[in-house]
Amino acid sequence: MSDAPFPYGRIHNFSAGPAVLPLSVVEELREQLPNFAGMGVGVMELSHRSKPFLKLMKGAQGRIRRLLNLSDEHTVLFLQGGASLQFLMVAMNLLQGGTADYIDTGVWANKAIKEAKRYGTVVVPFSGKAENYRQVPRDWARTPGAVYTHITTNNTIYGTQLHGLPESEGLLVADMSSDILSREFDTSKIDVIYAGAQKNLGPSGLTVVTLSPRAMARAALSDAPTMLNYKVHADDADQLYNTPNTFGVLALDRVLNWIETQGLQTVGETNRRKAQKIYDLLDSSDFWRPHAAQDSRSDMNITWRLKDEALEPVFVKEATEAGLDGLKGHRSVGGLRASIYNACPEQSVDALVAFMQEFERVRG
Repeated sequence: MSDAPFPYGRIHNFSAGPAVLPLSVVEELREQLPNFAGMGVGVMELSHRSKPFLKLMKGAQGRIRRLLNLSDEHTVLFLQGGASLQFLMVAMNLLQGGTADYIDTGVWANKAIKEAKRYGTVVVPFSGKAENYRQVPRDWARTPGAVYTHITTNNTIYGTQLHGLPESEGLLVADMSSDILSREFDTSKIDVIYAGAQKNLGPSGLTVVTLSPRAMARAALSDAPTMLNYKVHADDADQLYNTPNTFGVLALDRVLNWIETQGLQTVGETNRRKAQKIYDLLDSSDFWRPHAAQDSRSDMNITWRLKDEALEPVFVKEATEAGLDGLKGHRSVGGLRASIYNACPEQSVDALVAFMQEFERVRG
């Protein structure tokens, strides 16, 4: 039986994605579902070319620009297919037979590398594979003439995170799916940002893509197929070449408003504090074995094993019974993982820490 103190029978949700949404946003969406903007229909029943939806769309794009500190010249697209489709679209639109550096920090970076090899030469100046992706790099050798460098800023499976940005002679491309808008970050150096919404921004089925003017200039030379061509989407008067996930855009706008209301600095401080509570416990005894190296630890996805790995299924089972869900590690690596994205309440982290302390007391 769950002892989670949330309304509606909600539990402490540590899912890696689709992930927890702010409860205030969920309640706001519930109120708007039958009747959006006084139109007498819900946003899922409304034309994406209607004035109310276009106003919503422009508003959400404006929030993205403000929160990421992007200029009005940056293109902001709301696409579909998740980050997985962007692995392909980035290379298809930008690489064009050239060379690109890809930093291999885990499973998702590897998937991006595989797609990029279809469209040019891929150089991997750093790979964390030999150390089971415990660490992210501080620096690496650049390939002269590389069209772009591709980084994954946060790695959900291994619990690592880049805490700074590299210099890049060419374009800089960042998969920020799992830590976008989780902290203040100098995004002015990044030419392409892409992120599936389902971790920090909203529901699944929506992907945010931003492109700098020089990235768009490069993409304009691409002969990518119509639906996979950034220029086609950008050239549409409203960046609505095809029908978007209209509900996803509404949810995104409300989550962005929730972030803006707090301020990104406050959001980042809260995330750091939440993560540190768990890391302090993991470092307190050898009962726990945190995976990521200390200088590479993620504030979003915390991964660990137990000294006695046979206890891990017991931990997951008892945690679930206590109303703490989503703590099983990714199927490819096992172990345990707590995903504590922006909307994960600090109250949930406190409940997890208390559960872990009791679990260690009983079985340590």
